[in-house]
Amino acid sequence: MTSVAPDYYNPSTDDYTDYGLCNLDPNPAEVIAQTYMHSIICAFGLIGNILVVVTYIFYKRTKTMTDVYLVNVAVADLTFVLALPFIIYNERHSWPMGSVVCKVLRSAYSINLYSGMLLLACISGDRYVSIVQARRTFGARSRYLTYNRIICSGVWVCAATLTLPTLIYTERFEEASLGAETVHPKCQLSFSNDRTAKFIKKLVPSLQMAVGFLLPLAVMALCYSSITCTLIRAQSSQRHKAVRVVFTVVVVFIVCHLPYNVTLLIHTLGLFEQRSCQGERLNLQVLAISKSVAYLHCCLNPVLYAFIGSKFRSHFRQIVMDLWCFGKKYIYSARSSDVCVSAFKSSDGADNFSSFSA
Repeated sequence: MTSVAPDYYNPSTDDYTDYGLCNLDPNPAEVIAQTYMHSIICAFGLIGNILVVVTYIFYKRTKTMTDVYLVNVAVADLTFVLALPFIIYNERHSWPMGSVVCKVLRSAYSINLYSGMLLLACISGDRYVSIVQARRTFGARSRYLTYNRIICSGVWVCAATLTLPTLIYTERFEEASLGAETVHPKCQLSFSNDRTAKFIKKLVPSLQMAVGFLLPLAVMALCYSSITCTLIRAQSSQRHKAVRVVFTVVVVFIVCHLPYNVTLLIHTLGLFEQRSCQGERLNLQVLAISKSVAYLHCCLNPVLYAFIGSKFRSHFRQIVMDLWCFGKKYIYSARSSDVCVSAFKSSDGADNFSSFSA
């Protein structure tokens, strides 16, 4: 992306101890590097998460509570991945798509963050119930499957509600470059008075850290610590394999988002205080790098599913085989004698080619 400044903060020259003008625009090398990195994230995230959704819809016939949560995580990632190319294009071309698109695109990451982290917390809670409380909930899992769809809906409503400040106060406005007469359109939080600015500029990052990171992290830590103790006492490799995929996904998600949230916390604590221009420039560079690392989770989750979960590897191979058969069927449709049948079967024994092409 071309903008390294965080979405919630528009710095001004009055904020710095250095006298004179402070140019915080990124250099061309940073712009090119971020554009390429985000393009790679977009490509792999789009392919991987579509494969996850296709796997659960057409191939994995037996659905569990964790399956429903993981599908919603993939949908949350797709929400942001689909918005990322438009964000890159608009930032490279001074936001030609207007104010409405500006609001929607800036809100995409916020919705992805809140929904994704809260859903991963729900997954850890589901694993805790199914492993630690297995005896108490035995025979009641099918009834709970209806409840977790309600929980998923609640998570999306909560994520949309928490994104409202970003949606309401994000505007497309024109800002003059320092030391130049040219005007550059920007898409950032914008306020009519200082009182609202101080409140929202601290509210948005505070909600992101508290609800979008610290709260889910606490839930995951409690649930997985209890699960680990139970697995050690049970000495069951099968249960360990059942929780390994989800646990690894959570750890990777935390590793991706922890640097950005730590940097965000440091930056938030320094808001509305005078800072050196060089220090602020360095802080914004670290924010940009750590935010790009946070974007990585969109394409890492499907990779973890493919290489750790044996069932996912089988389903992915099945998708590739069916796509090859599907293409062969129409390319060589003149040969009526050629019959293409998928080499794999679904978990319930049905032929997947018919379900995929339906």
